[in-house]
Amino acid sequence: MYEEEIKRLKEIIDESKSIVFFGGAGVSTESGIPDFRSEDGLYRQKYSYPPEEIISHTFFVRNPEVFFEFYKDKMMALDAKPNPAHQALARLEQEGKLTAVITQNIDGLHQAAGSKNVLELHGSIHRNYCQKCGKFYDAAYVKASKGIPRCECGGVIKPDVVLYEEGLDQDVIRQSVYAIANADTLIIGGTSLAVYPAASFIDYFRGRHLVVINKGATAREVGAELVIAAPIGEVLGAV
Repeated sequence: MYEEEIKRLKEIIDESKSIVFFGGAGVSTESGIPDFRSEDGLYRQKYSYPPEEIISHTFFVRNPEVFFEFYKDKMMALDAKPNPAHQALARLEQEGKLTAVITQNIDGLHQAAGSKNVLELHGSIHRNYCQKCGKFYDAAYVKASKGIPRCECGGVIKPDVVLYEEGLDQDVIRQSVYAIANADTLIIGGTSLAVYPAASFIDYFRGRHLVVINKGATAREVGAELVIAAPIGEVLGAV
């Protein structure tokens, strides 16, 4: 199954000199991290508040106890390990084929697999800062904290993740757009392209090969040369 598609993907990779990978939550589901919009995703589960509301800036400010209860339980998968998709992308970078990974994920698994040039559109659970004095704290500190994580100065520690109502980092946007605009191949994987403005970045692609690897349908038609409707770890692990 998917043998012809994987064969074509290998051919595209072989003839490419500058590949950019643009990925979403589906890249990490094979590592045991739930996505948001699938049947088993976080948005389909029942909580006291809708998950979209909990991970908003307003909710973080007004209800930090509930925010951190959800965040630590559902969004901090510190035991998760990179899967074949992460590992394959790290290998392609080492071989000089892949110039950048642009990810909507906050789990740090691309770096754990060995990828160096990772542009994190929505931040990372591994970076946390005191809102009062700016001191850095790692993910383990936040995860182990009781209730609201606090700095030794007394300030509330905020994860360096982009919540709803917050803007993306302008430097990360600039680097992402530049990488996509200068790629000869763009591989989109594990994302429904439903989250903006990130999904609009692919409009800057002017290269030769556009590939989509995603189990479900994408929210927008991108005119891909190759579409593989399969788990991304399965596909990239075979390349």
